[in-house]
Amino acid sequence: MSTGREKAIKRTPGPLLRRLDHVAVAVHDTEQALHYFIGTLGLEVECVDELDSPPVTLTYLDAGNIYIQLVSPRAPCEIARWLDEHGEGLHHICFAVDDVVETVRALSDGDGRLELGSGRGRLAAFIQNGRPFGLPIECTEFRPSDGIARTA
Repeated sequence: MSTGREKAIKRTPGPLLRRLDHVAVAVHDTEQALHYFIGTLGLEVECVDELDSPPVTLTYLDAGNIYIQLVSPRAPCEIARWLDEHGEGLHHICFAVDDVVETVRALSDGDGRLELGSGRGRLAAFIQNGRPFGLPIECTEFRPSDGIARTA
């Protein structure tokens, strides 16, 4: 159903966001969170990554067409400080893209500094323009084996 509003919105030509990859939820204790996400919601763990920098555990839960990523600190770090300030809950969303570096640079404001990270062995980075609409946005490598690609 068309509201007519989309005609007034100009789409900026640029990188294509292929699909929503995951929604990240910051938690103090992964095991406690899993009682809810597995026991109550019935989700299954797809994989677990323990990163050294930052010292976090990333637990990916299969939610059908996207992942729920539980992010839990193992030592003092930015996510631990975020949890102390905001409490548990939605932390960021992540889109799968063809070229992480190009996409993040094109969508970021500022000095062009790019902090690369990983999860599931993939290149990833956050868009550096604060928190549009209060929500940090991350980009990660799209892989065709991830499911159906959004087409232009």
